Amino acid sequence: MNEEILRKLERRLGPLHARQRLAIETDHEARIFGHGFLSFHIENWYPVHSVIRNALKLAGLYWRGRRNTGGILVKYNEVVFEELPRLFEGFTILHLSDMHVDMNEVAMHRLIELVGDMRYDLCVLTGDYRGKNFGPFESTLKGVARVRAHLKEPVYGVLGDHDTIQMVPGLEAMGIRMLLNESEAIVRGDQQIYLAGIDDAHRFKADDIKRAALQIPYGEFSILLSHTPEIYRQAAHADFNLLLSGHTHGGQICLPGSIPIILDADLPRRMGAGAWQYHEMAGYTSVGAGSSVVPVRINCPPEITLHRLRSG
Repeated sequence: MNEEILRKLERRLGPLHARQRLAIETDHEARIFGHGFLSFHIENWYPVHSVIRNALKLAGLYWRGRRNTGGILVKYNEVVFEELPRLFEGFTILHLSDMHVDMNEVAMHRLIELVGDMRYDLCVLTGDYRGKNFGPFESTLKGVARVRAHLKEPVYGVLGDHDTIQMVPGLEAMGIRMLLNESEAIVRGDQQIYLAGIDDAHRFKADDIKRAALQIPYGEFSILLSHTPEIYRQAAHADFNLLLSGHTHGGQICLPGSIPIILDADLPRRMGAGAWQYHEMAGYTSVGAGSSVVPVRINCPPEITLHRLRSG
């Protein structure tokens, strides 16, 4: 553990939070390389990666799937809210997720081309910057920095299940405000909305929605960033108006009609990709700009999303 990074994390998060989060990561890495439950997850069981690649090659799908990773779509999601403050009519959010920058070079070049001339008011990143979920992260930070150089301010982010908290000082140094169970007001004139973000809830279980919502006055319009949409119930009952997330990749390798073969998330399949509603809360699950395990996309093109807020 780099002592300088540890000191920065302790100043940023407090000694207790920083050391607890690092201890959780250490425990998960030990399970990956040992005989714990995590060692059987498809992302960590590396012989399976070769099996998937070879199966796709035998089916004649592998190289097409590789080419598909560069075909990033720009999707548009218009969401109507009665509670939206008048000055935020038409407020537009650029949403990037699951870039896995160090294993998706072609996709990242295309991503940079797409975002260069886009017009939006705010950019959010919903985690999984790294390809592997352990090990060195310097190449990840370099890849994110290349994308960040083409994004307009302000930029906010949360961590995913592939991301170490040790990346936070580097991400914030390049101008990404990381929300780690925190919230911040976005102000226009004499009105504001609130943006909150939680730490990873899927692998590290480091999320704290209550703490993230603590500084949001009751009844104010609020948006929650979470890497995984699996916390949709807690988010809705915490009175968030909109949940933006990723993680699922939409299945990444799908049957015709974008029907996922595997959806690595504990939630209804209708919430696995795109726009959805749960009680009074709107949600959106990005299928992501990158790919994981094997850099292929079958019947599930990568995406970046522009969310436009409208008052009803």
